[in-house]
Amino acid sequence: MSRLKCTAKNIFFGYVSSIISLLLGFISRTIFIKILSTTYLGVNGLFINVLGVLSFAELGIGTAMNYSLYKPVAEKDIEKLKSLMDFYKIAYRVIALVVTIIGLTLLPFLKYIVKDPGNVGNISVYYLIFLFNTVTSYFVSYKFSLVNAEQKNYIFSNINTITSFVTVIMQIITLILFKNFLYYLLVAAVIGLIQKIFINRYLNKKYPYLLDKNTKKITKEELKPIKTNVIALIWHKIGEISIYQTDNIVISTFINVTTVGIISNYNLLITSVSTFITIIFNSAIASLGNLMATEDVSKQYNTFKVYRFAAFWLYGFSSIAFYILLSPFITLWIGSEMIISDFTVLLIMINYYMVGHRICINNIKSAGGIFDQDKYVALLQGVVNLVVSIIMVKLIGLPGVYIGTIMSGILATVIKPIIVYKYAFQKDVRYYFIDGLKFASAVTFSLVICWIIKYNIIKNVTMFNFIVMMVVVTLVPNFLFLLFFRKNDEFIYIKNIILSKISRR
Repeated sequence: MSRLKCTAKNIFFGYVSSIISLLLGFISRTIFIKILSTTYLGVNGLFINVLGVLSFAELGIGTAMNYSLYKPVAEKDIEKLKSLMDFYKIAYRVIALVVTIIGLTLLPFLKYIVKDPGNVGNISVYYLIFLFNTVTSYFVSYKFSLVNAEQKNYIFSNINTITSFVTVIMQIITLILFKNFLYYLLVAAVIGLIQKIFINRYLNKKYPYLLDKNTKKITKEELKPIKTNVIALIWHKIGEISIYQTDNIVISTFINVTTVGIISNYNLLITSVSTFITIIFNSAIASLGNLMATEDVSKQYNTFKVYRFAAFWLYGFSSIAFYILLSPFITLWIGSEMIISDFTVLLIMINYYMVGHRICINNIKSAGGIFDQDKYVALLQGVVNLVVSIIMVKLIGLPGVYIGTIMSGILATVIKPIIVYKYAFQKDVRYYFIDGLKFASAVTFSLVICWIIKYNIIKNVTMFNFIVMMVVVTLVPNFLFLLFFRKNDEFIYIKNIILSKISRR
C-alpha cells in the first residue's frame, strides 16, 4: 500500500473515531455539568495534567522507538523487530514501576495542588484511579509503535472508537442512575482495563513473533543510536511536560480548581474540533518516516512545504473560527457564567495557531530522528513557561498563564526550524520565516475582518446570530486565503490532487 493510501486510510478511520468521540463527549459533558458541578470537571482536568507530568518517566522512549522501527518494518526484518520489541517491553515495564512509585509519592501533596475543591469527595481515591489507568497503559501501549510504523494507525482508531462509545454510554447511565463521580471514574477504569487486555491479545495474534521466546538481545551497536535519541528526548520530554501539562496545575494552585473546570469546556471544544485537523498531520507521521528513510532530500523538502502550507490553512482558519465562536457557543450551551474573557480566548488561540503551525516541524523531526540537536530547547521552553506563567498569573490572573505559554512557544517557533532546515534539508531557513510571516499576516488580517463583522452582528448572543456568524467565519477566511495564495506552488499542487481525485469519480 502506498504512503498516500496509508495516510488516507488512517485519516478516514481517524475521522470516524473523532466524529463519534465528539458527539459522545459533547453529550457526556452536558449531562456531567447538569448532574455534577464544574468543580468536578476541574478535578478531572487537573488529574489528567498531573498524570501527564508523571509521563516524564517515559523519557521519550516511545518517540525513539517509533523512529527505530521504520527501517526494519520497511525491510521486513523480523529478527530485528523481535529484538527491538523485546527491549521496549522491558523498558516499558520499568517505566510502569517508576510511574507507580512517583505517583504514590505525590499523594500527600494533593491538598496543595487542588485549591478550593469544595465538597467533591475523596480526592486521593479519584487520583489513584487516574494513576491506575496510566500505569496499566504502559503494559500494552509500546506495541502500538509497531502498528504505527507499519502506517496502520487506523487499527488503534477503530479500537478506540468502540471503547469510547461503550465507555461514554456506560458513564452517562451511571451519572443518571447514581449521580456519583467515583462510580463515573470506576466505569472508565474497568472498561479501559478490558480494552487493554483485548488489545494485548489482538496484537499478539496479529504479530505472533512478539511471543517468540527465541529472541536475540539488542546489540550495543543497535542500542547506541537509541540511547543517544532517548537521552536527547529526556530533555524534550521534561520541557514538553513543563509547557503542555502544567497550565491546569498553575491555574488550580494559584486561582482555584473550579476555573480549571471552566477552562476544560473550552479545551473540550478546541480539542474535539481540532482533532479533525490533527488526524491529517499525525496520520502522515509514519509515511513521513518512510519518506525520510527512502527518498532524497529534494523530495522530502517539497513534501514538507506542501505539508506546512496545509497546516497554515487549516490551523489558521480554525484559530479564527474558535476565537469568534467559542464564547458564544458556550453561552448558548451552558450559560454565560461559564465564559472567560475575550483577551484570554485570544491568547489561547494565538498559542493554538503557533502549536498547530509547529506540528509540521515536530513531525519531520520525529520522522527524521532529529532529537539530539535541539534537546535543550524544550527544557528552556519549560523554564520560561513556568516562570513567566507563575509571575504573570499573580499579576493579572488567568491570562498570565497563557502569556507564559506563548512566550515559551516563540522560542520553539524560531529555533526548531533552524535546526530542521540545517540537518534535514540543508536549506536556507530564512525562506521558512518569510513564508511564516506571510501566513501569520493572512491569518491576522482575516481575524480582524471577522471580528469587525462579529462586533456589528452579535451584540446579543442568539441562535440566529450564531448561525450567521458561523457562515461568515466559514466564508471570509477561506476566501481571503484563496485570494492571497491562489498562485502559491503548494496551493496549486494540493488543488491538482483534489481535482484529479474528483475527476476519477
